[in-house]
Amino acid sequence: MYPHTHTLILTSKHSPIIHLFTQSKHSISSLKVSWRKDQKLDQAIEKDKIFKQSLKVIKEVLNEPNQIIPFRYLEKRRKRLRLPVKVETFIRRNPILFDVYYDRIRPNSDLVKFLRISDTLKRVLDRNERVYLENEDLIVAKLCKLLMMSKNNVVSADKLVHVKREFGFPNDFMESLVPRYPEYFKVVGSGEGRTFLELVSWNEVFAKSVIEKRADEESEKMGIRVRPGFDWKLPGGFFIRKEMREWIRDWMERPYVSPYEDVSNLDQASLEMEKRTVGVFHELLSLSLYKRIPVPILGKFCEEYRFSNAFSSVFTRHSGIFYMSLKGGIKTAMLREAYKGDELIDRDPLLAINDNLIELLAEGYMLREEQLKLQKQAVQNDMQMVEMGNSSSNDLEVSEPEELYSS
Repeated sequence: MYPHTHTLILTSKHSPIIHLFTQSKHSISSLKVSWRKDQKLDQAIEKDKIFKQSLKVIKEVLNEPNQIIPFRYLEKRRKRLRLPVKVETFIRRNPILFDVYYDRIRPNSDLVKFLRISDTLKRVLDRNERVYLENEDLIVAKLCKLLMMSKNNVVSADKLVHVKREFGFPNDFMESLVPRYPEYFKVVGSGEGRTFLELVSWNEVFAKSVIEKRADEESEKMGIRVRPGFDWKLPGGFFIRKEMREWIRDWMERPYVSPYEDVSNLDQASLEMEKRTVGVFHELLSLSLYKRIPVPILGKFCEEYRFSNAFSSVFTRHSGIFYMSLKGGIKTAMLREAYKGDELIDRDPLLAINDNLIELLAEGYMLREEQLKLQKQAVQNDMQMVEMGNSSSNDLEVSEPEELYSS
Protein backbone atom coordinates (compact mmCIF):
# COMPACT_ATOMS: atom_id res chain seq x y z
CA MET A 1 0.00 0.00 0.00
CA TYR A 2 1.35 3.43 -0.94
CA PRO A 3 1.27 6.39 1.47
CA HIS A 4 -1.99 8.39 1.30
CA THR A 5 -3.64 5.60 -0.72
CA HIS A 6 -7.34 5.03 -0.02
CA THR A 7 -9.04 1.87 -1.21
CA LEU A 8 -12.11 3.31 -2.89
CA ILE A 9 -12.01 0.35 -5.24
CA LEU A 10 -9.40 -2.33 -5.18
CA THR A 11 -7.80 -4.70 -7.59
CA SER A 12 -7.49 -8.34 -6.68
CA LYS A 13 -4.28 -10.21 -7.40
CA HIS A 14 -6.32 -13.15 -8.59
CA SER A 15 -8.84 -11.26 -10.75
CA PRO A 16 -8.43 -12.43 -14.37
CA ILE A 17 -9.23 -8.96 -15.69
CA ILE A 18 -8.47 -9.51 -19.35
CA HIS A 19 -10.20 -12.89 -19.33
CA LEU A 20 -13.34 -11.40 -17.81
CA PHE A 21 -13.29 -8.61 -20.34
CA THR A 22 -12.91 -10.82 -23.38
CA GLN A 23 -15.48 -13.33 -22.21
CA SER A 24 -18.26 -10.98 -21.14
CA LYS A 25 -19.55 -7.82 -22.74
CA HIS A 26 -20.80 -6.68 -19.32
CA SER A 27 -17.38 -6.71 -17.66
CA ILE A 28 -16.10 -3.19 -18.32
CA SER A 29 -17.54 -1.88 -15.05
CA SER A 30 -15.70 -4.67 -13.19
CA LEU A 31 -12.31 -3.30 -14.24
CA LYS A 32 -10.98 -1.67 -11.11
CA VAL A 33 -8.10 0.59 -10.18
CA SER A 34 -6.95 1.62 -6.71
CA TRP A 35 -7.45 5.29 -5.93
CA ARG A 36 -4.52 7.49 -4.95
CA LYS A 37 -4.73 10.94 -3.43
CA ASP A 38 -3.44 13.80 -5.60
CA GLN A 39 -2.56 16.57 -3.17
CA LYS A 40 -2.04 19.24 -5.84
CA LEU A 41 -5.46 18.75 -7.41
CA ASP A 42 -7.08 18.60 -3.98
CA GLN A 43 -5.38 21.90 -3.19
CA ALA A 44 -6.94 23.46 -6.30
CA ILE A 45 -10.37 22.77 -4.81
CA GLU A 46 -9.36 23.93 -1.33
CA LYS A 47 -8.24 27.33 -2.67
CA ASP A 48 -11.75 28.14 -3.88
CA LYS A 49 -13.53 27.28 -0.64
CA ILE A 50 -13.67 30.80 0.83
CA PHE A 51 -14.71 32.28 -2.51
CA LYS A 52 -17.56 29.79 -2.91
CA GLN A 53 -18.82 30.43 0.61
CA SER A 54 -18.86 34.17 -0.03
CA LEU A 55 -20.62 33.70 -3.37
CA LYS A 56 -23.40 31.70 -1.71
CA VAL A 57 -24.08 34.48 0.81
CA ILE A 58 -24.00 37.16 -1.90
CA LYS A 59 -26.48 35.25 -4.06
CA GLU A 60 -28.74 34.68 -1.07
CA VAL A 61 -29.00 38.45 -0.57
CA LEU A 62 -29.33 39.16 -4.30
CA ASN A 63 -32.28 36.75 -4.55
CA GLU A 64 -34.22 38.66 -1.87
CA PRO A 65 -36.83 41.33 -2.78
CA ASN A 66 -35.02 44.65 -3.25
CA GLN A 67 -31.82 42.72 -2.48
CA ILE A 68 -32.06 43.33 1.27
CA ILE A 69 -32.50 40.82 4.09
CA PRO A 70 -32.94 40.98 7.87
CA PHE A 71 -29.76 39.88 9.59
CA ARG A 72 -31.49 37.22 11.68
CA TYR A 73 -33.16 35.66 8.60
CA LEU A 74 -29.76 35.11 7.03
CA GLU A 75 -28.46 33.62 10.27
CA LYS A 76 -31.29 31.06 10.22
CA ARG A 77 -30.18 29.98 6.73
CA ARG A 78 -26.54 29.54 7.74
CA LYS A 79 -26.78 25.75 7.93
CA ARG A 80 -28.30 25.50 4.46
CA LEU A 81 -25.59 27.81 3.12
CA ARG A 82 -22.94 25.66 4.86
CA LEU A 83 -21.41 28.77 6.34
CA PRO A 84 -18.96 27.58 9.03
CA VAL A 85 -19.09 30.83 11.05
CA LYS A 86 -21.88 33.06 12.31
CA VAL A 87 -23.17 35.64 9.84
CA GLU A 88 -21.92 38.42 12.11
CA THR A 89 -18.40 36.97 11.96
CA PHE A 90 -18.65 36.57 8.18
CA ILE A 91 -19.70 40.22 7.74
CA ARG A 92 -16.91 41.39 10.02
CA ARG A 93 -14.37 39.45 7.96
CA ASN A 94 -15.79 40.82 4.70
CA PRO A 95 -16.54 44.48 5.47
CA ILE A 96 -16.63 45.53 1.83
CA LEU A 97 -19.47 43.27 0.62
CA PHE A 98 -22.51 44.59 2.49
CA ASP A 99 -23.92 47.65 4.19
CA VAL A 100 -25.43 47.06 7.63
CA TYR A 101 -28.31 49.29 8.72
CA TYR A 102 -31.36 49.25 11.00
CA ASP A 103 -35.00 49.22 9.90
CA ARG A 104 -38.37 47.78 10.84
CA ILE A 105 -39.72 44.55 9.35
CA ARG A 106 -43.25 45.84 10.00
CA PRO A 107 -44.39 49.45 10.62
CA ASN A 108 -44.78 49.08 14.38
CA SER A 109 -42.07 46.50 15.05
CA ASP A 110 -38.73 47.17 16.74
CA LEU A 111 -35.70 48.20 14.77
CA VAL A 112 -33.62 45.23 13.60
CA LYS A 113 -30.38 44.84 11.71
CA PHE A 114 -30.58 44.53 7.90
CA LEU A 115 -28.06 43.73 5.16
CA ARG A 116 -27.88 45.09 1.64
CA ILE A 117 -25.17 44.81 -1.00
CA SER A 118 -22.64 47.63 -0.90
CA ASP A 119 -22.07 50.13 -3.69
CA THR A 120 -18.64 48.57 -4.22
CA LEU A 121 -20.18 45.13 -4.75
CA LYS A 122 -22.78 46.67 -7.10
CA ARG A 123 -20.00 48.04 -9.27
CA VAL A 124 -18.39 44.59 -9.45
CA LEU A 125 -21.72 43.01 -10.40
CA ASP A 126 -22.19 45.62 -13.13
CA ARG A 127 -18.70 44.83 -14.41
CA ASN A 128 -19.61 41.15 -14.46
CA GLU A 129 -22.64 41.89 -16.64
CA ARG A 130 -20.27 43.39 -19.19
CA VAL A 131 -18.16 40.20 -19.07
CA TYR A 132 -21.29 38.16 -19.85
CA LEU A 133 -22.11 40.40 -22.82
CA GLU A 134 -18.55 40.28 -24.16
CA ASN A 135 -18.58 36.47 -24.00
CA GLU A 136 -22.15 35.81 -25.09
CA ASP A 137 -21.00 33.87 -28.18
CA LEU A 138 -19.04 31.53 -25.91
CA ILE A 139 -22.06 31.01 -23.64
CA VAL A 140 -24.31 30.25 -26.63
CA ALA A 141 -21.74 27.77 -27.98
CA LYS A 142 -21.48 26.01 -24.60
CA LEU A 143 -25.26 25.74 -24.31
CA CYS A 144 -25.56 24.37 -27.86
CA LYS A 145 -22.83 21.82 -27.16
CA LEU A 146 -24.62 20.60 -24.01
CA LEU A 147 -27.75 20.02 -26.09
CA MET A 148 -25.88 18.50 -29.04
CA MET A 149 -24.27 15.83 -26.85
CA SER A 150 -27.58 14.86 -25.26
CA LYS A 151 -30.08 12.23 -26.32
CA ASN A 152 -32.55 13.75 -28.82
CA ASN A 153 -30.79 17.12 -28.29
CA VAL A 154 -33.07 17.97 -25.36
CA VAL A 155 -32.14 18.69 -21.73
CA SER A 156 -34.29 19.57 -18.73
CA ALA A 157 -34.29 23.35 -18.18
CA ASP A 158 -34.16 22.83 -14.40
CA LYS A 159 -31.00 20.73 -14.73
CA LEU A 160 -29.32 23.34 -16.92
CA VAL A 161 -30.16 26.04 -14.38
CA HIS A 162 -28.70 23.80 -11.68
CA VAL A 163 -25.31 23.68 -13.46
CA LYS A 164 -25.15 27.35 -14.51
CA ARG A 165 -22.39 28.03 -11.99
CA GLU A 166 -20.25 25.15 -13.28
CA PHE A 167 -20.34 26.43 -16.87
CA GLY A 168 -20.42 30.18 -16.23
CA PHE A 169 -23.98 30.89 -17.41
CA PRO A 170 -25.73 34.07 -16.18
CA ASN A 171 -28.26 33.56 -13.37
CA ASP A 172 -31.20 34.39 -15.65
CA PHE A 173 -29.89 32.88 -18.90
CA MET A 174 -33.16 31.02 -19.57
CA GLU A 175 -35.05 34.33 -19.55
CA SER A 176 -32.43 36.78 -20.82
CA LEU A 177 -30.32 34.80 -23.32
CA VAL A 178 -32.30 31.84 -24.67
CA PRO A 179 -35.18 33.92 -26.19
CA ARG A 180 -32.66 36.00 -28.17
CA TYR A 181 -31.45 32.93 -30.11
CA PRO A 182 -34.56 31.27 -31.60
CA GLU A 183 -32.35 29.88 -34.37
CA TYR A 184 -30.68 27.64 -31.75
CA PHE A 185 -33.03 27.19 -28.80
CA LYS A 186 -36.66 26.30 -28.19
CA VAL A 187 -38.33 25.96 -24.79
CA VAL A 188 -40.82 23.08 -24.73
CA GLY A 189 -43.21 21.93 -22.01
CA SER A 190 -44.26 23.91 -18.97
CA GLY A 191 -44.21 23.67 -15.22
CA GLU A 192 -41.56 22.76 -12.66
CA GLY A 193 -39.55 19.75 -13.78
CA ARG A 194 -41.44 19.56 -17.07
CA THR A 195 -39.74 22.36 -18.99
CA PHE A 196 -37.04 21.41 -21.48
CA LEU A 197 -34.58 23.22 -23.71
CA GLU A 198 -34.43 21.78 -27.22
CA LEU A 199 -31.87 22.37 -29.94
CA VAL A 200 -33.44 23.92 -33.05
CA SER A 201 -30.55 23.70 -35.51
CA TRP A 202 -27.29 21.76 -35.63
CA ASN A 203 -24.10 23.80 -36.03
CA GLU A 204 -21.17 21.77 -37.36
CA VAL A 205 -18.74 24.34 -35.95
CA PHE A 206 -19.91 23.43 -32.45
CA ALA A 207 -19.90 19.69 -33.19
CA LYS A 208 -16.16 19.38 -32.73
CA SER A 209 -14.75 18.35 -29.37
CA VAL A 210 -11.66 19.70 -27.63
CA ILE A 211 -9.92 16.42 -28.49
CA GLU A 212 -10.74 16.78 -32.20
CA LYS A 213 -9.71 20.44 -32.30
CA ARG A 214 -6.39 19.54 -30.70
CA ALA A 215 -5.79 16.81 -33.30
CA ASP A 216 -6.57 19.29 -36.09
CA GLU A 217 -4.11 21.82 -34.68
CA GLU A 218 -1.37 19.18 -34.38
CA SER A 219 -2.07 17.93 -37.91
CA GLU A 220 -1.71 21.44 -39.30
CA LYS A 221 1.48 22.03 -37.34
CA MET A 222 3.11 18.69 -38.28
CA GLY A 223 1.82 18.43 -41.83
CA ILE A 224 0.49 14.91 -41.29
CA ARG A 225 -2.89 13.63 -40.11
CA VAL A 226 -3.00 13.13 -36.33
CA ARG A 227 -5.67 10.84 -34.90
CA PRO A 228 -7.82 12.31 -32.11
CA GLY A 229 -6.85 10.78 -28.78
CA PHE A 230 -6.83 11.36 -25.06
CA ASP A 231 -3.84 12.73 -23.16
CA TRP A 232 -3.25 9.88 -20.68
CA LYS A 233 -0.70 10.59 -17.95
CA LEU A 234 -0.45 9.54 -14.32
CA PRO A 235 1.32 11.48 -11.56
CA GLY A 236 4.46 10.01 -10.03
CA GLY A 237 4.00 7.13 -7.60
CA PHE A 238 0.67 5.99 -9.02
CA PHE A 239 0.35 2.21 -9.39
CA ILE A 240 -1.72 0.31 -11.93
CA ARG A 241 -1.62 -3.46 -12.30
CA LYS A 242 -0.03 -4.90 -15.44
CA GLU A 243 -3.32 -6.37 -16.69
CA MET A 244 -5.01 -2.99 -16.36
CA ARG A 245 -2.14 -1.24 -18.14
CA GLU A 246 -2.55 -3.64 -21.05
CA TRP A 247 -6.29 -3.05 -21.16
CA ILE A 248 -5.78 0.74 -21.14
CA ARG A 249 -3.19 0.48 -23.93
CA ASP A 250 -5.57 -1.54 -26.11
CA TRP A 251 -8.46 0.77 -25.27
CA MET A 252 -6.45 3.87 -26.18
CA GLU A 253 -5.65 2.34 -29.59
CA ARG A 254 -9.34 2.06 -30.44
CA PRO A 255 -10.86 4.82 -32.62
CA TYR A 256 -12.01 7.95 -30.85
CA VAL A 257 -15.81 8.32 -30.63
CA SER A 258 -16.92 11.95 -30.70
CA PRO A 259 -19.37 12.98 -27.96
CA TYR A 260 -21.42 14.61 -30.73
CA GLU A 261 -21.96 11.37 -32.69
CA ASP A 262 -25.29 9.57 -32.63
CA VAL A 263 -24.67 6.46 -30.52
CA SER A 264 -28.26 5.23 -30.16
CA ASN A 265 -27.23 1.97 -31.86
CA LEU A 266 -24.36 1.22 -29.45
CA ASP A 267 -24.57 -1.36 -26.66
CA GLN A 268 -24.25 0.36 -23.28
CA ALA A 269 -21.57 -2.17 -22.24
CA SER A 270 -19.52 -2.03 -25.43
CA LEU A 271 -15.99 -0.69 -25.78
CA GLU A 272 -17.25 1.92 -28.22
CA MET A 273 -19.75 3.19 -25.66
CA GLU A 274 -16.99 3.32 -23.04
CA LYS A 275 -14.93 5.41 -25.46
CA ARG A 276 -17.88 7.70 -26.09
CA THR A 277 -18.69 8.06 -22.37
CA VAL A 278 -15.11 9.07 -21.58
CA GLY A 279 -15.33 11.52 -24.48
CA VAL A 280 -18.52 13.08 -23.11
CA PHE A 281 -17.02 13.48 -19.63
CA HIS A 282 -13.85 14.96 -21.12
CA GLU A 283 -15.91 17.46 -23.13
CA LEU A 284 -18.20 18.38 -20.21
CA LEU A 285 -15.22 19.03 -17.94
CA SER A 286 -13.48 20.98 -20.70
CA LEU A 287 -16.54 23.23 -21.07
CA SER A 288 -16.76 23.88 -17.33
CA LEU A 289 -15.13 26.93 -15.76
CA TYR A 290 -12.67 25.10 -13.53
CA LYS A 291 -12.41 21.89 -15.60
CA ARG A 292 -14.05 20.03 -12.74
CA ILE A 293 -17.63 19.16 -11.77
CA PRO A 294 -19.01 17.44 -8.63
CA VAL A 295 -19.92 13.84 -9.44
CA PRO A 296 -23.46 14.12 -7.95
CA ILE A 297 -24.18 16.94 -10.42
CA LEU A 298 -22.98 14.82 -13.36
CA GLY A 299 -25.20 12.03 -12.06
CA LYS A 300 -28.29 14.16 -12.67
CA PHE A 301 -27.64 13.86 -16.42
CA CYS A 302 -27.49 10.04 -16.70
CA GLU A 303 -30.60 9.89 -18.85
CA GLU A 304 -29.70 12.82 -21.12
CA TYR A 305 -26.15 11.63 -21.83
CA ARG A 306 -26.76 7.87 -21.61
CA PHE A 307 -24.51 7.34 -18.58
CA SER A 308 -24.77 4.00 -16.81
CA ASN A 309 -25.67 3.82 -13.12
CA ALA A 310 -22.03 2.94 -12.39
CA PHE A 311 -20.73 5.93 -14.39
CA SER A 312 -18.47 7.23 -11.61
CA SER A 313 -16.16 4.20 -11.96
CA VAL A 314 -15.04 5.73 -15.28
CA PHE A 315 -13.05 8.37 -13.36
CA THR A 316 -10.96 5.81 -11.48
CA ARG A 317 -10.76 3.34 -14.37
CA HIS A 318 -9.25 6.12 -16.51
CA SER A 319 -7.09 7.71 -13.83
CA GLY A 320 -4.63 9.03 -16.39
CA ILE A 321 -7.37 11.24 -17.86
CA PHE A 322 -9.42 12.10 -14.77
CA TYR A 323 -8.95 12.53 -11.06
CA MET A 324 -11.77 12.03 -8.58
CA SER A 325 -11.18 14.23 -5.56
CA LEU A 326 -12.83 13.51 -2.22
CA LYS A 327 -12.07 16.98 -0.84
CA GLY A 328 -14.80 18.39 1.38
CA GLY A 329 -16.62 15.07 1.52
CA ILE A 330 -17.87 15.50 -2.06
CA LYS A 331 -16.64 13.49 -5.04
CA THR A 332 -15.43 15.87 -7.74
CA ALA A 333 -14.35 14.77 -11.23
CA MET A 334 -11.34 16.74 -12.49
CA LEU A 335 -9.57 16.84 -15.84
CA ARG A 336 -5.88 16.11 -15.21
CA GLU A 337 -4.54 17.72 -18.38
CA ALA A 338 -6.20 21.05 -17.45
CA TYR A 339 -3.93 21.55 -14.43
CA LYS A 340 -0.28 22.12 -13.78
CA GLY A 341 0.08 21.41 -10.09
CA ASP A 342 -2.87 23.19 -8.50
CA GLU A 343 -3.16 25.88 -11.20
CA LEU A 344 -5.39 25.89 -14.28
CA ILE A 345 -3.42 25.98 -17.53
CA ASP A 346 -5.99 27.50 -19.92
CA ARG A 347 -8.41 29.81 -18.15
CA ASP A 348 -11.97 30.19 -19.39
CA PRO A 349 -12.72 33.85 -20.31
CA LEU A 350 -15.82 33.70 -18.09
CA LEU A 351 -13.56 33.17 -15.07
CA ALA A 352 -13.06 36.96 -15.15
CA ILE A 353 -16.41 37.13 -13.33
CA ASN A 354 -15.09 35.08 -10.42
CA ASP A 355 -11.75 36.91 -10.53
CA ASN A 356 -13.55 40.25 -10.04
CA LEU A 357 -15.21 38.95 -6.90
CA ILE A 358 -12.00 37.34 -5.62
CA GLU A 359 -10.22 40.70 -6.00
CA LEU A 360 -13.04 42.36 -4.05
CA LEU A 361 -12.76 39.78 -1.27
CA ALA A 362 -8.98 40.36 -1.13
CA GLU A 363 -9.60 44.11 -0.88
CA GLY A 364 -12.00 43.45 2.00
CA TYR A 365 -9.45 41.26 3.78
CA MET A 366 -6.83 43.99 3.48
CA LEU A 367 -9.28 46.54 4.88
CA ARG A 368 -10.08 44.20 7.76
CA GLU A 369 -6.37 43.64 8.48
CA GLU A 370 -5.82 47.40 8.51
CA GLN A 371 -8.72 47.86 10.93
CA LEU A 372 -7.34 45.17 13.24
CA LYS A 373 -3.89 46.74 13.03
CA LEU A 374 -5.27 50.16 14.01
CA GLN A 375 -7.26 48.62 16.87
CA LYS A 376 -4.17 46.81 18.13
CA GLN A 377 -2.12 49.99 17.89
CA ALA A 378 -4.80 51.91 19.81
CA VAL A 379 -4.74 49.30 22.61
CA GLN A 380 -0.94 49.48 22.76
CA ASN A 381 -1.07 53.28 22.93
CA ASP A 382 -3.58 53.10 25.79
CA MET A 383 -1.39 50.63 27.67
CA GLN A 384 1.62 52.90 27.20
CA MET A 385 -0.33 55.86 28.54
CA VAL A 386 -1.34 53.84 31.59
CA GLU A 387 2.26 52.76 32.16
CA MET A 388 3.47 56.35 31.79
CA GLY A 389 0.83 57.46 34.29
CA ASN A 390 1.90 54.79 36.76
CA SER A 391 5.53 55.75 36.26
CA SER A 392 4.80 59.43 37.00
CA SER A 393 2.96 58.48 40.18
CA ASN A 394 5.89 56.39 41.38
CA ASP A 395 8.33 59.25 40.71
CA LEU A 396 6.18 61.60 42.76
CA GLU A 397 6.04 59.16 45.68
CA VAL A 398 9.81 58.81 45.67
CA SER A 399 10.47 62.57 45.57
CA GLU A 400 8.30 63.48 48.55
CA PRO A 401 10.63 62.04 51.26
CA GLU A 402 13.61 63.76 49.65
CA GLU A 403 11.85 67.12 49.86
CA LEU A 404 10.98 66.55 53.49
CA TYR A 405 14.54 65.52 54.29
CA SER A 406 16.03 68.59 52.61
CA SER A 407 13.80 70.94 54.50
